[in-house]
Parts: sequence; C-alpha cells; structure tokens
Amino acid sequence: MNITREQRDGGVSIVKVVVGEADYGQAVEKQLKEYKRKANVPGFRPGMVPMGIVKKMYGKHIVAEQSYHLASNSVFEYLKNENIDYVGDIIPSEEQGAFDFENGTEFEFVFEFGEAPKIDVEFTAKDKVVYNKIKVDKKMRTDYRSNYLRRYGRLVEVDKVADDEALNVTLDNGDMRIEEAYVGLISMTEEERKVWKGKKVGYKTTVNIEELYKKPEQRASILGVKQEELASVKPEFELEITKIRRFSDPELNEEFFKMAFPAGNVNNEEEFEKFIDEQIEAELKRECDFLFTNTIRDYVIEKAGIQMPEEFLKRWLYVINEGKFSREEIEKDFGAFIKMFTWNYLQKHFITEGDLKVSPEEAKAEAMQFAQMQFAQYGMPSAPADMLENFAKQIMDNKEQLQKIYEKLFEEKVVEYISGKVKITEKAISADDFAKLASEMA
Repeated sequence: MNITREQRDGGVSIVKVVVGEADYGQAVEKQLKEYKRKANVPGFRPGMVPMGIVKKMYGKHIVAEQSYHLASNSVFEYLKNENIDYVGDIIPSEEQGAFDFENGTEFEFVFEFGEAPKIDVEFTAKDKVVYNKIKVDKKMRTDYRSNYLRRYGRLVEVDKVADDEALNVTLDNGDMRIEEAYVGLISMTEEERKVWKGKKVGYKTTVNIEELYKKPEQRASILGVKQEELASVKPEFELEITKIRRFSDPELNEEFFKMAFPAGNVNNEEEFEKFIDEQIEAELKRECDFLFTNTIRDYVIEKAGIQMPEEFLKRWLYVINEGKFSREEIEKDFGAFIKMFTWNYLQKHFITEGDLKVSPEEAKAEAMQFAQMQFAQYGMPSAPADMLENFAKQIMDNKEQLQKIYEKLFEEKVVEYISGKVKITEKAISADDFAKLASEMA
C-alpha cells in the first residue's frame, strides 16, 4: 500500500492511496468464506455452494468494499501518525477515477480534506470590546409591570372607552342581527383606536364589517356563516356598543401574592416592586450578554484572521447532506455558516488553551434555570422546586438538549476567558438603538 499527499491552493490536500491484492486479499477471502457459509443458491445445500460461484456472485462487490474500507482507514491513520489536523471530514475527491473491481487487483483511491488553519492570536489590554447595556426608562418599567399584572387581572365594566378596552356590540344590517359581538381594541393600531376613545355604552355608528374584522375567518366566526358565504353579506352594519370592559390590575393584597407567588418569595408591595426590577434586569442582562457574545465572536474572528478552506467546506457540506441541499442553496447560506464554523473552531482552541471545563453540576444548574424560564412563560414565575427538578431531569435525559446546554456553557466560558484578557467598556444605550445593533449583527 502506498500513500501520498499533495497540498493544493485554498488549504486543500489531496491524498492518494494505492492498495493491492496483498493489502486487501486476506480480508476479501475471509468475507467470501462468510458469504459461502450463508449463501442460499438453488441446487446447493447451505454451505456447499462452490467458491467459484460465490466469487462470481459477490467477488466484485466484496473487493470494492474491502479495498475502499482499507484505503479510507489508512488515510485517517496516516493523518494521525503525521499529526495533520483537518476541518470538516475526509471525503472522496472529485479527481477520483473509475475502478475495474472485476478484473483489476490494484486500485488508487483519491481523497481530499481541508487543512486546519493555524491559530496565532494573543490578547492584551489594547484589545477593547464594548458591552452594550440597555437603559431602563420609566415607560419600559411601567409597561413590564403592567404586562406582568395583566396575567392576574380581570375584566371589569366601565362607562367609557379610554384606551384598549374590550367592547360588546350589536351588529345589524337589516338582513342579520348579531348580539354580543366582540370588538377587541387591544388588537387595533393606535390610529384605529382613536375613533373609539371617549365613546360610551349606547353609542351607535355605521361600520364596514370588512374593515372592522380584517380576517375572513374572523368575520365568518362573528357573523356565524361560512367563509364562502361572506361575499353575499352586505358589509355595512349599524353598530351599537352594549358593554365596555377593561383589564383591571389585581389588588396587591394577600390573595394576589399567594396566587402569583405560591413559593412565598414575594409577600408585600415593596417585595413585588423589587421583584419587577430584578426580572427586568435579568431579562435585559440575557439580551445584553447575548449581544456581547456576538460582539466578542466577531471581534475574535476578525483579530484571528484565519482562512478556512471555504471551497472544500462547500463540497463537504454537499457530500455529507447527500444531495438534500443544492450547491446553490449551500452557497446562499454559506456566509452565516462559515462565521459560526470559524467561531466554533476558535472556541475549541481557547477551551484547550484555557483548560476550560463544564461540570455536571453546572449543566444541571443551567437546566434548572431553563426550566424556571419555561414555567415563567406559562405564568408560573415561582414554580415549586420539585417541578423544576423533574423538568430539568427531562431536559438532561435528552441527549440533544444536553449537548446544547454544554455548548452554551462552553461558549460562556470562552467569552469569560477572553473577557479577562481584553479591556471591556460598558456603554448604556436605548432599547431602540440596542435592537438596531442586534439586528445588524444577526
């Protein structure tokens, strides 16, 4: 067996492996004997099929299989012995020629791989990275507090429309009359709500049902007809407001605290206001940390300046996906792919350099935090510990989810490691500017 390597432009290496009968012959004979033992050929008892017939039936296939298996394993062994690192995987080369496994005894297999670029990057205090922090303004806090309380609020009747109330109306176009139809002002734009503000129960007006309920399925539901029957409905209706209701925040009393915080961690108004501030801070910190991770990522990628074997990686993506994506589709999304591929490659370097580790305890804590966030989204900000434990266990029992947890924690460790080597400058920006910056970096 003979192995040669040829380095090409673009960080690609071609490896040619020549294997002969002396290399694969023993494996082929062993496989043929196994086939002979199991072969079921009419006219012959099991295990008594002549070897000549077995070779004629299976020989070509077995030679191809065993010679390729030997060649591909030899490439991996060669790279390991020569201490050659690569990215992606080793794939058959487009330069591969044809084989004659029926008559030939010596075969040349051609493989290619992308050479792993060298990483040579050092950080000093001269390296500066900005940590953008969202400024909490009065409106943001008021809105967050209001949205939180709305989960536990109730609808109460009022005399007059002030903002985004819920209306009960009667609709009548002469042909049909709908009692207790619902009009939700909260789903309207500020401009659309203006015409309703100040109106009282008993107010009458003429409306176009197609403008009041823009979605056909919604109109059909309100009017009690099928969508295909809407065309025959006269759209002009007389509308009369019969009831006005608005969400009323719950009273911050003992009943509310027991319902909203069954764990007993919040028991009075002062503790509630502190809880709201902590929740806002925690949510904003997650967003700010996420943007900072992307900032570090982009900074490190640019500073490292490594060149990936991009053309090889495009071919590799096409091969491993077995035609699920066209070359054009791979090309279209390749920019985003190569950025994350490079960042993951750099992370591995810093994990080794900094001897960074993630413990099972840290993984469990992350799963618990994720569980807590999930329960909070479903209106349970203070879920009991046993529920969190059970949900966290389900997460960690899922290999895919557990892998994502470890990847997230390792990335955090890498960002923390790099942050300790560069100068971090904190900058307070508005929520709008933050959103714009995040969109630009996505």
